[in-house]
Amino acid sequence: MVKSKWMLDPAHSSVDFSVKHMMIANVKGTFNQFDATIEADPDDLTSASIELNIDLASVDTCNEDRDNHLRSADFFNVEKNPKMTFATTNIERKGEGEYNVTGNLTIAGVTKSETISVTYEGSGVDPWGNVKVGFTADGSLNRSDYGLTWNSALETGGVLVGDKIKISLDLQASKAE
Repeated sequence: MVKSKWMLDPAHSSVDFSVKHMMIANVKGTFNQFDATIEADPDDLTSASIELNIDLASVDTCNEDRDNHLRSADFFNVEKNPKMTFATTNIERKGEGEYNVTGNLTIAGVTKSETISVTYEGSGVDPWGNVKVGFTADGSLNRSDYGLTWNSALETGGVLVGDKIKISLDLQASKAE
């Protein structure tokens, strides 16, 4: 294929995360609103340009009180910083369909370079003749690197919320006309 523009299909995509709670369990969540600008050759991502924008107010952990706390100044401070963004700066091929994608991640006004593992899952044509591609991505980051340091010490030792955030993305995109 040739490098071309792709439109993210949010109905068939997800941006998910998990974090340790009380150092004994994982709390999972998702962001329900996001979009991306993609220019790529799916068969060779090394020259791709990708910008992912996530609406932080759309955080959903299946607990309204926790979601509201995440939106507050203790965490994302969505009134001041409504979006999280990721823009590619370098892409390296690891193997067939496997890549390390490095980019600038901005959360709560702080920008850091992060690298995630991306797998090209393949392409196909839907019943309406649209060319579709699929990707999965996994990575992790330390929330404290972005100034997200709110926590509470536990009586038994340790903290309420872990620092390491695991990220998992499933993305499907349509070739733009």
